[in-house]
Amino acid sequence: MNEFSNALSVSSSGLKAQATRLRHLSENISNVDTPGYRRKSVPFEAVHDGRGETEQVKAGRVRLDQTELTRIFDPAHPLADETGHYDGSNVDLMIEIADAREAQRSYEANLKMFDQSRQMSSGLMELLRK
Repeated sequence: MNEFSNALSVSSSGLKAQATRLRHLSENISNVDTPGYRRKSVPFEAVHDGRGETEQVKAGRVRLDQTELTRIFDPAHPLADETGHYDGSNVDLMIEIADAREAQRSYEANLKMFDQSRQMSSGLMELLRK
């Protein structure tokens, strides 16, 4: 029975990590045109349970992408400097959409693993009751 709970805890940690990743990806997508916005990324970290048996994953601290901000020429913009440029964001919409699709698929895989473990655990309990 312990193996089922380990499988449930591993898949639930993956669900939480991917949900955090999706949240930050959606923030990046919604701020693609926000001046001065820096892309957020979320690294994953391995977490060991106290007994050393199960390795789980969790979202680490949010990191801001330090690549150059896009310089946009628009003399009429209120943030434009004396040359008519202002700093845009460093978010690439295509990369964000691809990352969001990957995170969604990983989330679905973890959800399927969680459901399979739950069904197997329920089936075992039914067999033990007979």
